[in-house]
Amino acid sequence: MSSPDPSHFFNRELSWLDFNQRVLELAEDDSVPLLERVKFCAIFASNLDEFFMVRVAGLWDQVDAGIDARGPDGLSPREQIQAIRSRSLELDRRLTQVFDAKLKPALLENGIRVATLGDLNGTERSELDRIFDAQVFPTLTPLVIGLGRPFPYISNLSLSIAVLLRDNETSTRVLSRIKVPKELLGRFIELTSEGETILVPLEEVIAANLDQLFPGVEVLEYGYFRVTRDADFTVSDEADDLLEAVQEEVRRRRFGEVVRLEVADTMTPELKELLVELLRLQENEVFEAGGLLDLTDLWDVVKLPGFSELRDEPWTPVTQPRLQGEDDEPADIFAVIRQQDILVHHPYDSFSTSVERFVAQAVNDPDVLAIKQTVYRTSDDSPLVSALIKASERGKQVVCMLELKARFDEEANIEWAKRLEEVGVHVVYGIPGLKTHIKAMLVVRREGDHVRNYVHIGTGNYHSTTARLYTDLGLFTADPEIGADVAEMFNVLTGYSRPADYRKVLVSPHSMRSSILEEIEATIEAHKAGSDARIVMKMNSLVDRTCIEALYEASQAGIEVEINVRGICCLRPGVPGLSENIRVVSVVGRFLEHSRVYAFQRGQDWDVYIGSADLMPRNLDSRVELVTPVQDEIAKGQILDVMERCLADNTNSWVLDSSGNWSRLNPEGGERRNVQAELMERHDTLASVALPQASG
Repeated sequence: MSSPDPSHFFNRELSWLDFNQRVLELAEDDSVPLLERVKFCAIFASNLDEFFMVRVAGLWDQVDAGIDARGPDGLSPREQIQAIRSRSLELDRRLTQVFDAKLKPALLENGIRVATLGDLNGTERSELDRIFDAQVFPTLTPLVIGLGRPFPYISNLSLSIAVLLRDNETSTRVLSRIKVPKELLGRFIELTSEGETILVPLEEVIAANLDQLFPGVEVLEYGYFRVTRDADFTVSDEADDLLEAVQEEVRRRRFGEVVRLEVADTMTPELKELLVELLRLQENEVFEAGGLLDLTDLWDVVKLPGFSELRDEPWTPVTQPRLQGEDDEPADIFAVIRQQDILVHHPYDSFSTSVERFVAQAVNDPDVLAIKQTVYRTSDDSPLVSALIKASERGKQVVCMLELKARFDEEANIEWAKRLEEVGVHVVYGIPGLKTHIKAMLVVRREGDHVRNYVHIGTGNYHSTTARLYTDLGLFTADPEIGADVAEMFNVLTGYSRPADYRKVLVSPHSMRSSILEEIEATIEAHKAGSDARIVMKMNSLVDRTCIEALYEASQAGIEVEINVRGICCLRPGVPGLSENIRVVSVVGRFLEHSRVYAFQRGQDWDVYIGSADLMPRNLDSRVELVTPVQDEIAKGQILDVMERCLADNTNSWVLDSSGNWSRLNPEGGERRNVQAELMERHDTLASVALPQASG
């Protein structure tokens, strides 16, 4: 492969920061309900934490190892770190500005006061002192640094107070650290006064009572700080016990290298320099912040009971019309699937009355012989995994392909693995060297003198909570070839065999990139032959250089290419002679856009695929992913309708230009289009219309 032209590609990490800026812009949007804006502040801050723990940590690893690995954009790791620092500081300032200048005053107008101690009257302050003495003081453990004592370990993402002390009898100066116990007590001490909810940051309450923690010595100064550590890890595939190896690495995550030190901008230079020296940091790892540190804790504000008028109107997912059944009885889901493929779109369609019901019926059906499912992320109280346990207890063959290395969900998956194995479920941890990211389920059912495979293939995790928050597509089908493909895929994952030449599905790292490239090439050839041709894609991230270059070729051939990407986009659209026929938009709204769709028009026909994979090197080369064709014309039409609505959105949509700027669209007095609002209304309407049911 020839060397890429850096001017043809945006940097992956800086593009991700652009995505987080779009999240921040929703917090800045006056038209969004107030507590939803506070929520977007918390999401922005949480996103940035994970970005530093994983992506920035990886860049520092490259710098420390002397590796000058450059992507297609040509930036070195050190250049990326510096650019990330500048952008992060800029975005943090915007976050502080919107919360302090806009959201706090608006919350106050609506009966929620995020207060400092100086805002409290005498009665409120007395109540706060009582709470400190009864609840806060007993949880605190000041740790002195110096006097022969080592610097204490500062856990990842913990909020701390650094206190500089002096013993006036000996003139000895020492530093002490107090961990703010927000995991135990919450970030805010809550008071109620004259119908108003008052929230006082816990660290300020502690700082106001330092004399009780250090009696007999002088408190010279104090400041708030927070550390972020490297939380990425690699588990050797040669480990004798993968479960034990992942458990050990999860424990080690707490002790990763510090990659970011956040300090309040009120901290004195002397105190900051002491912390930098003790943590052995470089200056470009230190980030000063105005206002409150760690705005991820604004979730505590978002979750306050009541205040419904400050939130989005509640949305209740509806039952997919063909699964509604009759006379208050659920439909026979297997009969419906035999009749015709079913497409579900969460959170508009209910997860519980589709995916969970599919598994529940399989568990209770005596003719079901086997249930096989992949699990990447799932909820702590997952009905699906509980159903697998019940199915095993009833003597069915049950296989769970559980990915232990699902980042930040390892501990939950380890616990599920143990519970599943205890009841006889066949638990498999995947293929060495590859992370299994597939979202697929297979039910094998005896029907007469043969068996039939029923399949669900989705774009999202089998997670009941995120199914209410993420937009994801799922296909139920009894197509014999797709069923055979998925069955063979499970055999590859659980056994010792080489990947087959699949009949219809695309599986990485075996065939997905090459198949996508073949679809693009076939579309180019159809266009050259005079047929109508178009490429429409929807994904979380577009990074893969080879796929991007193929899309450039399609644009140069005169094909209209439209891409709806939620997060990272390394493709540079709108460049004359390269990509002038490519349009890139991003929808960021109430629900997290998570579907992956790849659609290719040639003449009157469309090839449409959905599945688990983004067009990123990690998905195409280092993960097991599965994408399925959607063959049913009704389901295909439903997906294309969703795609067109996404591309027409002008309310929560941003468009990318050739310079890398994302501009939010504005209808400017014209028709307002909001894809998520439209789909809620559409599904509500369709669910109210009774449809004929399958009969067997």
